[in-house]
Amino acid sequence: MQVERQNGGYRLVGDWAGVGAANAFLGHLEARAFAPATVRAYAYDLLNFARFAIERRLALAELVPTDVFDWLDWQRPPRRRSGTVVAFGARGGAAPASVNRRVAALRAFFEHQVLAGVRASNPVPAPRRGAGLRPKARGPLGHLGPGRSRAGGRLVREIRRLPESLDPADVGAFLADLATHRDRAIVLAMVLGGLRAGEVRALRLADVDQGRHRVRVIGKGGRERVVPIDRAFFAELATYLHRERPPGITTPECFVVLRGPTAGRPITEAGLRSLFRRHRDRSGAVRVRPHRLRHTYGTELAAAGIDLLVLRDLMGHASPETTAAYVHLSADHLAAEYRAARAAIGR
Repeated sequence: MQVERQNGGYRLVGDWAGVGAANAFLGHLEARAFAPATVRAYAYDLLNFARFAIERRLALAELVPTDVFDWLDWQRPPRRRSGTVVAFGARGGAAPASVNRRVAALRAFFEHQVLAGVRASNPVPAPRRGAGLRPKARGPLGHLGPGRSRAGGRLVREIRRLPESLDPADVGAFLADLATHRDRAIVLAMVLGGLRAGEVRALRLADVDQGRHRVRVIGKGGRERVVPIDRAFFAELATYLHRERPPGITTPECFVVLRGPTAGRPITEAGLRSLFRRHRDRSGAVRVRPHRLRHTYGTELAAAGIDLLVLRDLMGHASPETTAAYVHLSADHLAAEYRAARAAIGR
């Protein structure tokens, strides 16, 4: 089983009885104008389940909730003990966030099966909040009341971590190792504008306002936002467009391949990953990754006291809870406050 790109979309290919149903679901997502990256993610999530179903010889029509929990265990195989103590997280396998994303994809797939009349019910469990008595749902929005999952139906508990920001020295070392103005502009768009890697790759020349130092971004869910970015980004961008971008190409995307047989084509996801991996190894800034650059942007603005509603719009968050995660005290600030309190107690 594998995922292949076909006619601009993504499909499962292989010997699985459910491949036709899975591809019908992926086509349904494309018809609803889901982003290509989202359809690709759903395809790989279904591929994971397909491999489990083939191994266990499970038929889609016979799947029951306990099979879903068996799938959860299958994704996190236990490791052999090396002593009397097993380190936290030593079970290995997929991370809880990845497992929950796959569960959400499988739930959506079977919901499509229910709508198509293939199944009478969805076998993927939807966890309920809390326990005990709940008020009776009333009114036209009663189905949104207590008991309904709000977060895609997380079956695996996740550790709520703070966004990982980067040390300025690491960012500086990484930038210093970049050899082209294009690469520096890409990195600065993330650390000075908070753009996601996919948003940088999709950025078009027509979306760049060099006079006002702003860019127009189409983010997750097709949400549009206008982001002001520091002059340093536009200085690198202007030099890239003037000196490095191949002349005569009509590619609407801003950032393109500079040389080789694919010169002039938009930079790909694999190409961007390769760029970061190569310069991490050479610069020694091993923690620098696209999303950590974005986290650094959000953390620094929050620490500077920016209004959370403004930060939410700048970063293109759908939920205010996501933005609120950037509001936390730094370790240095906590240590300083602790030392001051201890000194006051000792007097």
